[in-house]
Amino acid sequence: MPLIEPVALVPPAQLGAIHFIAVAGAGMSGIAAMYAELGVAVSGSDQAASPVLQTLTAAGVQTFVGHDPAQLGTAETVVVSSAVRETNPELMHARSSGLRIWHRSAALAALMLGRRGVAVTGTHGKTTTSAMIATLLTEVGADPSYVVGSPLTGTGRSYRLGRGEAFVVEADESDGSFRQYPAEIVVITNVEADHLDNWGTPERYAAGFVALATADSVGAVVLSADDPGTRALLPTIRAAGKPVITFGESAQADVRVSEVTFAGRGSTARLSYADDEGELTLAVPGRYNLLNAAAAYAVGRLLGVPGPALREAAGRFAGTDRRFQPVGEVAGVRVFDDYAHHPTEVTATLTAARAMVGEGRLVACFQPHLFTRTRDFADEFGQALALADQVVVLGIYPAREDPIPGVTGELVAAAVRSRLGAEAVGYAETLDAGVDVLAGVVRPGDLVVTIGAGNVTQIGPRLCAELSGGPMP
Repeated sequence: MPLIEPVALVPPAQLGAIHFIAVAGAGMSGIAAMYAELGVAVSGSDQAASPVLQTLTAAGVQTFVGHDPAQLGTAETVVVSSAVRETNPELMHARSSGLRIWHRSAALAALMLGRRGVAVTGTHGKTTTSAMIATLLTEVGADPSYVVGSPLTGTGRSYRLGRGEAFVVEADESDGSFRQYPAEIVVITNVEADHLDNWGTPERYAAGFVALATADSVGAVVLSADDPGTRALLPTIRAAGKPVITFGESAQADVRVSEVTFAGRGSTARLSYADDEGELTLAVPGRYNLLNAAAAYAVGRLLGVPGPALREAAGRFAGTDRRFQPVGEVAGVRVFDDYAHHPTEVTATLTAARAMVGEGRLVACFQPHLFTRTRDFADEFGQALALADQVVVLGIYPAREDPIPGVTGELVAAAVRSRLGAEAVGYAETLDAGVDVLAGVVRPGDLVVTIGAGNVTQIGPRLCAELSGGPMP
């Protein structure tokens, strides 16, 4: 897929009526609702009826099921996501009619005009870090706007149009669209080769982050002092004249995390920066979340919020959907769900889970996401999943990709077997079979984590129902 190139932005009031194709998508629905809240005439279509469409209708968006060129009505601007194919009849009609066609990133970027934009990017941790920033700013009364990749557990929403100056966005690097955002502050959590089906090489991928961080609008950059990928970018960003605040456990970090401890589902550390030093206590687990919180703290300081207020506010962050999210506890088996879909993310998730297992076993149910990622990282996934005691691997969730001959979930299963042995690894091509395999494996005291960016999230509730003897959801 070609990278999304930035376009010239137009203020929302000058866009005319807007039509969103695939409006119910996670990256589209919030943006459409925000435009409607601003009083812009908004319509949108999606391939099937859903609760999201109902919510959008209630928010003032004219919604349609199915795709028909007539549904564009008087729209002057049409917004698409990377998932919309050129053969979509509404998109084809928009092109032939000469309408303004924007990627969702441009529609979001236009909403940021006139605000103090905060773009949060990186290979891992974008959603949680951007959600933490939004939460911290909300808790201190800054009333930010935000669009993040997953609903906040505390509010159930992934977007909000606030009245404050700050506008926080999760900036997706996968398709290059993050270069569109007019950000004053850029956060780079880490950089590790990914999405090479779009970028081509690790060097081009890394250069994309530099392009974002050195854009004219950027006044400061926050990046990890611990991550080799971000450290490699530091000289180039500083040479471009951009002030940088680093965060991490490194002794060289500006915002430093130390004395890390874990208890239950929470975590604690000592945080120090310039004129502020004190305890940072989170209600979410994992070392990575403490580092995410350090990045969020740095943003808050750049926006003028006192350090103690930020550290206190961090304790009220309750997480986001599908980020080590509790699903249930049945028959002595605890079940969690996580969105991790890259080997480094799987490692972080299972490391955090291991600290909570106690005397039971750690059981991972992993669904590979994308054929290309499975092909490129099968062995790395095997190494990451070997942190569990028992593993069930599912068939690949294809998302936007077509199958690649010879690439199946069995590649990952074989990589885990080579490390844990055949008895510790099961394979199930479908979700139904996966529930059956898991139900036959788990025992009281186990902690189960379902992992992946696809529909593996359905496994947890179904496993709980199976263990309780109730009907399948």
